[in-house]
Amino acid sequence: MSTAYIDPPGLAPSPGYTHAVVRRGTPVFVTGQIALDEHGVLVGRGDIAAQVAQVWRNIALACAGLDATLADIVKITTYTTSRMHLEAIGAERRKHFTAGSFPASTFLVVSELASPDYLVEIEPILILPEKP
Repeated sequence: MSTAYIDPPGLAPSPGYTHAVVRRGTPVFVTGQIALDEHGVLVGRGDIAAQVAQVWRNIALACAGLDATLADIVKITTYTTSRMHLEAIGAERRKHFTAGSFPASTFLVVSELASPDYLVEIEPILILPEKP
């Protein structure tokens, strides 16, 4: 499957995202993932690194359930309750993507998420390969 990661000239350098990702296939909009384990128990109360690691585990599980991988993600929207969480969130994202193949990304700081214990929520958009 061919994916084009595009950072057009004239736009600011992108240290952890791509300005545009182009790919053919079926778009899939995955619900924003939070740091709940398979039993619905919050992982990492008060610990952004633990929460964002669980969020990415959940995203990987959602991808697997679609017969996809993290490489099929073309866009993420990250919601967090503090800008202070940016480094931990970015560090975890860099474990799953390499420079030059980051998804397009939006990062938002919000006053709170669905529970005051949730520190981060990430909503991925995937493109599933076209079936022959």
